[in-house]
Amino acid sequence: MVFRIQPHVRLQEWVAQEHGFFAEEGLDHEFEEAGFAGGTGPVRRGDDAPPEVRSGALEDMARGRTAEVSSACHWAVNAAASEHHGRMYGDAYSVCPAGIYVAPGSGLGEPADLAGVEVGVGYHSGSHYSALQGLEPFLPRDVTRLAFVGRPFDRVRGLLDGSLRAVNVWGAGAYVLEQRGHTKLVDTTFVMGFFLSSDVDPDDAGRYFRALLRAQQEIDLEPQRYTHYWAREMPDDLAALVDVRRFGPGERIVSQPYTREMFRRSQAWMQDHDLLEPALVAATRYEDVVLRGR
Repeated sequence: MVFRIQPHVRLQEWVAQEHGFFAEEGLDHEFEEAGFAGGTGPVRRGDDAPPEVRSGALEDMARGRTAEVSSACHWAVNAAASEHHGRMYGDAYSVCPAGIYVAPGSGLGEPADLAGVEVGVGYHSGSHYSALQGLEPFLPRDVTRLAFVGRPFDRVRGLLDGSLRAVNVWGAGAYVLEQRGHTKLVDTTFVMGFFLSSDVDPDDAGRYFRALLRAQQEIDLEPQRYTHYWAREMPDDLAALVDVRRFGPGERIVSQPYTREMFRRSQAWMQDHDLLEPALVAATRYEDVVLRGR
């Protein structure tokens, strides 16, 4: 059976492919190169703002992804696994640099200036959850405003064209905005989780992650050697605006377990923010929804 991989706007899969790490592990695989983050949606904000998009990573996983492995923020993967749409991988996770950005000359210079200002995020996705978490030290919840405006690169375009005043973005999108002179007001770095199909072969999952961690070592040693792969993970219109050689390494794979305590604390945080049903948590056993191999 072919092990299908959905890339996630990061470098590791491409580096593993370049060096033959998947082949050395004996993993028969293919990439779904039209990953969710590389797409685009019709949503724009402005004086005649259209309805918000109330669908994101969690809903995408609930509908069923065709890849054996994909990624999303750990909150959404945690919730999707708890709803038995697939399983969460428990022997590794990644840390994804992210931030809330504003345009130069916007008049927004401090996190407190975001009170009452809509921050563009993706619904039930990393940008949604991490915006709430990142803004908590600076703003009361009752003045925090989010706008659910579609896919990751839609938010980048929205800030560049002035239809959005502030956006929460990660990975390549953040590097684009930085290179175009936009300012990060709040760091929203967060944990990404790995989502596995319900019928995934645990041995194949092990092969994939061993290759991915070898790729991470390569990136750690020579990050500049691999930044050209960012162009593969970006829409052409945005890639034309930047020099990817100036980008950083982005998301970093961590060879540490996503523990029972991390699982529990993440669910408690989602409950506190009315993002997860208490009954779902009560019915979930870590052992049933998290795949551990070591």
